[in-house]
Amino acid sequence: MIFGRRKEVAAEDGEGWLVVGLGNPGTEYERNRHNIGFRVVDEVARRLGARFDAKKSQGKLAVARREGKPLYLLKPQTFVNASGKSVGPVMRFYKVPVERLLVVCDDIDLPFARIRIRPNGSSGGHNGLKSIMETLGGRQDFPRIRIGVGRPPHAREAVVGHVLEDFSRSEEEELAAVIDDAVDAVELILDGAIEKAMDTYNGLRREPA
Repeated sequence: MIFGRRKEVAAEDGEGWLVVGLGNPGTEYERNRHNIGFRVVDEVARRLGARFDAKKSQGKLAVARREGKPLYLLKPQTFVNASGKSVGPVMRFYKVPVERLLVVCDDIDLPFARIRIRPNGSSGGHNGLKSIMETLGGRQDFPRIRIGVGRPPHAREAVVGHVLEDFSRSEEEELAAVIDDAVDAVELILDGAIEKAMDTYNGLRREPA
């Protein structure tokens, strides 16, 4: 596959994809568990030679072309719980249909480093997905890649505190492989091979190199 980078691509015919990574803006959140979605789309952009050098609808945007069609990468800057405020306007501007929206986010109900890919479904309690669904009028029929960050080790520890903590040193050592797997899954989904992506990566846990 050949990718080319363009600073801006005009709204076209709805054949492009929008890949959204969820996370919170600001350097203090960069390494948080909640920001794994940002880190995945950063790696997608790196592979494409694209940069998040555009700002649109309260988000950082990178634009590339893939097999002659536009590919939009978005990191909402609204904080996770209000992600729909950025995603909705970007979808409308670039005429991206719901089925060509792909969201990458964390999941506390999955063990650390596990990946779960679904073609549709509920928010599963993730407020970022819930916000996006609300801005889409309740529609849930878009694919998503969820990456496990695990639950707090102690029952009394607040979930919010857990996802807003940085990954541990040992977790960071494993994350490079997990992010690579997630980006490979993104490429399969963009190729129309979500079933293959699910068969390959759902439940997989790679050992750190």
